Amino acid sequence: MKATKKQKAASGRETKETPLSSFLLEALETELGGVEVYGAALECAQNDELREEWQNYLDQTKEHVTALTKVCADFGLDPKKDTPGRQIVRLIGKSLVKAMNTALGSVPPEGAEIVAAECVVHAETKDHMNWTLLKEATGAGTGRGMEALRAACEKYEDEEDEHLYHTQGWARELTKAHLQLDASLPPQEEKQHVTTALGAARAQKSAKHSSSEKAARAAR
Repeated sequence: MKATKKQKAASGRETKETPLSSFLLEALETELGGVEVYGAALECAQNDELREEWQNYLDQTKEHVTALTKVCADFGLDPKKDTPGRQIVRLIGKSLVKAMNTALGSVPPEGAEIVAAECVVHAETKDHMNWTLLKEATGAGTGRGMEALRAACEKYEDEEDEHLYHTQGWARELTKAHLQLDASLPPQEEKQHVTTALGAARAQKSAKHSSSEKAARAAR
């Protein structure tokens, strides 16, 4: 027997589609795609430290999937509900995986590793934005769903920052090494345990300063 609207409301299940509910489902799809992206990236990783870091990020991303699945349920959403927005997010994720798989079979291992780092940056840029906006959307909202979302944002915010900023550093330094420029591996973002945009900017500046100093010493 179908539950009445009154019964659904009493059980805390929300059936009305809103911009936030749609965005939550897309954010969940982003995390699901992230699991596949990291799986493919690990196949491309050559640097042992990078492989270890991506394995850690994969494990954390799986935890994020579990957390957002629960948040969706607390909002009264079916976590498996497909939407046009989710389909687009899924397509983008699969295109990143395809790019890495193509690189594995067509460029040297070091090149595939760079492609993987770039693909992870693409995925994590979207993921980072999702969590930033979800945190902002909680505002002063109340209710089981809002409380669960707020708690998840607080718990995983630093992890999302690290995923993006550290992999940006890896992509930059791996590319510098490929171009036979002075590269810092692991990147300054990792050495300095960066988890903020300001910290990432400082780490990048530090990397440039280090390269300039080495170049000056070599020219003497």
